[in-house]
This record gives sequence, structure tokens and C-alpha cells, in this order.
Amino acid sequence: MEDPDVPVSGAAGGKSAEAGSAAGPRPHAVLFACTYNAIRSPMAEGLMKHWVGRSIYVQSAGVEAGEVDPMVVEVLREIGVDLTRHAPKRFSELYDGNFDLVISMTEPARQMAQDWARTHHSAVEHWPMADPSATEGKREQRLDAFRHLRDGLLARIKERFPL
Repeated sequence: MEDPDVPVSGAAGGKSAEAGSAAGPRPHAVLFACTYNAIRSPMAEGLMKHWVGRSIYVQSAGVEAGEVDPMVVEVLREIGVDLTRHAPKRFSELYDGNFDLVISMTEPARQMAQDWARTHHSAVEHWPMADPSATEGKREQRLDAFRHLRDGLLARIKERFPL
């Protein structure tokens, strides 16, 4: 499992920020990115929207578009977050490229975010997150892995984007 407290990669245009830090200006628009926009980035999008409401524009995308894992929907529902209408999308399908900050959660998404930042003038932070779908075992053990991701993401969001 990768350490989620790894420092951030630098972004294009000299912009960089320390992952997990509340320092720096509050972004107006944030994009969360992972490999398939099916687990980590949509979970982060849902949690962030729940946390900040409409004060920050939030979206998510993937290097590719997969299918939302039902366990993501289930563990978010446990805390009152509805993700049933999320439709996974690729970076190339984003209608609005005006994101102040792109937060990647997987290595392929990190590479895509760095490329994106060069042309869209976005800051990039990398929050490496383990894939809970790789957890084996009984259903409850697998759900616990998704809850662990959810709780870790929510704590990180609250720290990085204080109200």
C-alpha cells in the first residue's frame, strides 16, 4: 500500500503545493483523477461536494472510463452521499478544462494530470491511494477496504480544504 502522505509532484508553470496542506489559495475548481474514474476519483468527487457544497466546482475523470464499483456507491450511501448518477469519464471528455487544481490518485493519472497541467495551467497534487478492489476476502472485508479509502479521503479533503 502506498503512503498517502507522500509529498506532491511539481506542476507545470512552477505551480506546486504540498499534498494534505491547507496552505495556499483556495482553488475555485478541482479535478480528481484516477485510472478508470470508477473508484477513487468519483469517491473523492462525491465526498468533496458533500464537504464544500457549491463553494468549489468539483469533477472527476480517469485516464480511461470504467464502470463505477457498486461498493463505492454503498459505502458513500452509509454517510449520506449519493453517487448513483455518476457517469465515469475520461480526461478527453471533460467539457470544462478550467481547473485550478488536479489531484491524481494513481500513477497513470499522475502522468495524465502533469500533461494536462502543461496546457491547462493547473496545479497538480498527487495523493496516492491504494485500490480497495484489490482486497480479497469476504464481502465485509472488502467493504472495510472501501470504508478505509472513504474515511482516509474525507480526512484528507477536510485537511486540504478547510471550511
